[in-house]
Amino acid sequence: MSRRPLLVIDGYNVIGAEPGYRSADDDLEEARARLVADAAVFAQDEWRCTVVFDGGGNPDSDGVPHHVSGVAIVFSAYGRTADDVIEALAARSRGRGEPMTVVTSDAATQSTVFGGPVMRMSAREFAASVARGASAWREHTPTSGRRGAVETRVSQDVRRRLDRMARGGT
Repeated sequence: MSRRPLLVIDGYNVIGAEPGYRSADDDLEEARARLVADAAVFAQDEWRCTVVFDGGGNPDSDGVPHHVSGVAIVFSAYGRTADDVIEALAARSRGRGEPMTVVTSDAATQSTVFGGPVMRMSAREFAASVARGASAWREHTPTSGRRGAVETRVSQDVRRRLDRMARGGT
């Protein structure tokens, strides 16, 4: 059995590009939690999923992946950008001939990573796919009205962990 394809999400790019991830009070912790929750639901059993956030300006950021809800979360190491991490993952996938899709609306990143088994998906396409999936899930799940949106089901512990990782802690 072959490995599932890799889905890599340019975290802050998607948050910045899609209004659905920004709240009225611009709570970045909430936006990250919402994106990770959506990535987990979107990926499910079809993808191995990594969300990459830019941590390059944080001297405490070590670039070590952390796993939450089946999603690998990476804050790029100090001195490296999220784009650097994404480009390295794409180069590795191309070298191995393994399929990978990068979710970003950054034109420079798209042109750098696209090619061979590496595909791209815009932030808008990703958000639309998540919305379609959520709509179908609500339609076929009788308890959905009581449980609420996916992002509201991310525990406070997960939100705190994401916030600590963003600041370079573990």
